[in-house]
Amino acid sequence: MRHHQTLRALVGSMALLLAAACSKPEAPKPAQPSTSEAPATAAAPKKDIKIAVVTHGQAADTFWSVVKNGVDNAAKDLGVTVTYNAPQTFDMVAMSRLIDAEVAKKPDGLVVSIPDANALSQSIKAAVAAGIPVISINSGSDAYKQLGVLLHVGQTEYEAGFGGGEKMAASGVKNALCINHEVGNASLDLRCKGFLDAITKAGGTGKVLAVNAADPTDSQQKVTASLAGGGIDGILTLGPLGSNAALAALKQGGNLGKVKLGTFDLTPDVLTGIKDGELEFAIDQQQYLQGYLPIVLLSQYKQYGVLPAGGILPTGPGFVTKENAAQVIELAKKGIR
Repeated sequence: MRHHQTLRALVGSMALLLAAACSKPEAPKPAQPSTSEAPATAAAPKKDIKIAVVTHGQAADTFWSVVKNGVDNAAKDLGVTVTYNAPQTFDMVAMSRLIDAEVAKKPDGLVVSIPDANALSQSIKAAVAAGIPVISINSGSDAYKQLGVLLHVGQTEYEAGFGGGEKMAASGVKNALCINHEVGNASLDLRCKGFLDAITKAGGTGKVLAVNAADPTDSQQKVTASLAGGGIDGILTLGPLGSNAALAALKQGGNLGKVKLGTFDLTPDVLTGIKDGELEFAIDQQQYLQGYLPIVLLSQYKQYGVLPAGGILPTGPGFVTKENAAQVIELAKKGIR
């Protein structure tokens, strides 16, 4: 597929339109005869634009590595300088310090995820007060406005969770677990709430099971213990770290096929599990675009002062099932899905 080439063409088209929109009108010119030469393109973006990205997810994480691929490809396509930083673990104090350090360098734009608005508000507001345009990605759809962030690129987490619950309920699930590997991450809490609300609305029941993403063995043991009493017929995990532990527990306990398993987000293991029928679905938020689009938007904003209206630029949710898993697997090999 030519997904990357298509994105590059899209960026070029956006630059043409935005430059034209911001220029003074000129008198019409006589039509020029057509030639076989390629059409002229807008001038390349200024090389001195510097954008900082600070998220709560490490680039070594399979999910966040795709986000970083989007960041890196956008920087290359646009010719701008971009840095990517994240704490070594889910640590809001460390993340706020990383934001403060980037703000002190006075970048032309800042991209942040907002898993905990209370913990990060001071640092993000300081960036805004310093005149640095900020765009949030991934988490923060419920809090970005109050922090002065220009817009959010991602999905609305409650609605995504609710969609997962509807899908589970439609498949016959009556008693479900929502496995949360980062309790306290507001976005993940919203996913579970939406999921359980949908299960309850359909006449079922459910509860949240908290696990530690940093300890896969402990996570697997907790899932196994929850299944021991029987009655659980559906599990939703909030990311690949949770789905790996849940799948291992289902296999170990002989419950594979008896308990339906769905997850958020894509990795090669998740996609293979869907293709092989071990997982029902994955909720896809297209994290590549969460990395790529903010670099495009901030670059255009720096040069022309233009920005999409509407507040939230949705990249999901979408569903990957056995029917479309093969196509997505090919894109995942390229670091795009």
